[in-house]
Amino acid sequence: MLSSLFALLGSESLFWMLRVSPVTGSFPQPLSAAREREALLAMQEGDAAARDLLIEHNLRLVAHVVKKYYASREDQDDLVSIGTIGLIKAVSTFKSDKNTRLATYACRCIENEILMYFRSLRKQSQEVSLYDPIDNDSDGNAISLLDVISCEDAMLEQVDLSDRQHLLYRYLAQALDARERRILLLRYGLTGQPPMTQRQVAQHCGISRSYVSRRN
Repeated sequence: MLSSLFALLGSESLFWMLRVSPVTGSFPQPLSAAREREALLAMQEGDAAARDLLIEHNLRLVAHVVKKYYASREDQDDLVSIGTIGLIKAVSTFKSDKNTRLATYACRCIENEILMYFRSLRKQSQEVSLYDPIDNDSDGNAISLLDVISCEDAMLEQVDLSDRQHLLYRYLAQALDARERRILLLRYGLTGQPPMTQRQVAQHCGISRSYVSRRN
């Protein structure tokens, strides 16, 4: 989370300042309206320092939004980082000609960022891995969901074999006449009986062995 935050900041001094938790840390007071307008104009002209200044002096907004959500200290720190990303996005995308105060816009962006984070957590909580441990066996080894639902029988192989047989019979019917088809079925045991030798096929069908050989 902090690495993503640092990538957004582009300012090492600001990065270290944001690592202080807004709940317990001390932050600069909000800028006056006149100073804020100056900083916004400077930022629009490409002044990175003005952008950092606007972020620094609005960090209290992150603390204000985060306090709305009950969370442990560890989770609260995560929310601070996430909310700060929302603040950075707000400052970077704010348009002063929209007749909206920066603080109002920033609070909305901070809260949206936190809500997006909560939605992603709910989505992840619904995902189940087949390798997640669900119990232990008598030897203390972990048993995963995959171990429980795995099946050792050959049912899938049998279904696949049946499909292949039906496909083979269809091709034989399309490519060969009845006698040629009968020779191959008997020769290779494709009707369920053991395969026959060429001599056996010839005797069974009343044809010469050489004819059977040519059809193999």
